[in-house]
Amino acid sequence: MTSDTAPDAATNWAGFVTAEPALAATVEARFGAYTHHVLATLRKDGSPRTTGLEVRFLDGELWLGMMPGSVKALDLRRDPRFALQANPGDGTGMGGGDVRIGGRAVAAEDAATRARYAEEAEPPEPFHLFRTELTEVVRTCVEDDKYLVVEIWQPGRPVRTIKRT
Repeated sequence: MTSDTAPDAATNWAGFVTAEPALAATVEARFGAYTHHVLATLRKDGSPRTTGLEVRFLDGELWLGMMPGSVKALDLRRDPRFALQANPGDGTGMGGGDVRIGGRAVAAEDAATRARYAEEAEPPEPFHLFRTELTEVVRTCVEDDKYLVVEIWQPGRPVRTIKRT
């Protein structure tokens, strides 16, 4: 992708890893530190809904698996936009920083894909499965006990870093 890629352009997890391997490793480690995270979707009326969720990084994709008929799955089928916040953990330490991912969820209907996921993740059957198309990844951390550092990545653009005192 080039630097004039539209802001709403998206890429999968493997594309993010290729573009920004160090940031991707940090983000994946934050999600790997805890099992449950927070997913934000949009309700029918456009208001936000937040719910708990487990995520899985597998085969170059970030997967969102859900129970059948769950409201978050119904939200994503109606409007695929989401924000995913990593569990910050206990206390205020937040080792690795605070990370969130924004993008679109695409329903995985292909039987072979669903079978590969089920073999690895062993979800209760039946289940909804979505692969993600990333539009933004943000990491916020404190550096040197002095600076608030925000790293923002969007497809086709270099990481932007903002430091505040």
